[in-house]
Amino acid sequence: MHIDNYYTFSQSRSLSSAKKIGNVPSPNYTDFNFNTKKAPAMSDEKYREAIIEQAKKDQSAGKFQSESAGFRSLVKSYVSTVSPDRKNIITEGLTAIFKNKNPQPKTLNLVDYLFGNVKYRKEATDVSYAEFYDSNGEMVASYSNGKWISYGTKAENARESELWGIYNKAWNNAARASQRNSNVASIDATIGSIDKSV
Repeated sequence: MHIDNYYTFSQSRSLSSAKKIGNVPSPNYTDFNFNTKKAPAMSDEKYREAIIEQAKKDQSAGKFQSESAGFRSLVKSYVSTVSPDRKNIITEGLTAIFKNKNPQPKTLNLVDYLFGNVKYRKEATDVSYAEFYDSNGEMVASYSNGKWISYGTKAENARESELWGIYNKAWNNAARASQRNSNVASIDATIGSIDKSV
C-alpha cells in the first residue's frame, strides 16, 4: 500500500451490480468521480471555451460547480483524458487475483499495510480487500467491505484544478457583469422615476 499520494482525493462509490469478477461487482464507471481513460471529446482550446460558457450559463441560472449537470459532465470528460485506464487495471487485477489459488494470510498486521506487502486479501473464493495501481505506481482504486474507492492521480488532480480555475474565474466575471447590469438598471429606474416626478 502506498501512502505517499500527497494531493490525492478519494471517493467512495456504490457498486455496479451489472458485472462481477468472482465475488466482486464492477465499479460504476459512469459515476462522476470514477473516471477511466477516454479519448478527448474536443481540443483543450474548445474545452476552455466550453468551460467558460458553462460557467456563464451556471451563474445566470444561480448554480455553481457540481450543482450543474453540465459542469459535472464537463469535469468527467475533461479529467478522463488524463485518467489511467481504471477499467482495464481493475479487470486485469481482479482476474489475476481470482486465478491465484494461493490463499492470503488470515491475519494482516499494520506493518504489512504500511510497507506495501499486502495488495489484496482473499479467503477461498472471496476477495475482501484489493488495491489497484497504475504504471506510475499510484493507487487508482481500492475495494474494501463491499465498496469501491477511486483515488485521483496527480495528473487527474492537476487537470481538475486547472478546470476549476478556468470555471471559477469565468463564473466570478459573469457574476460581476450581472451585478453591474443590475446596478445600471437600478440607476436607470431611479432616473426614470425622478424624471416623471419633475
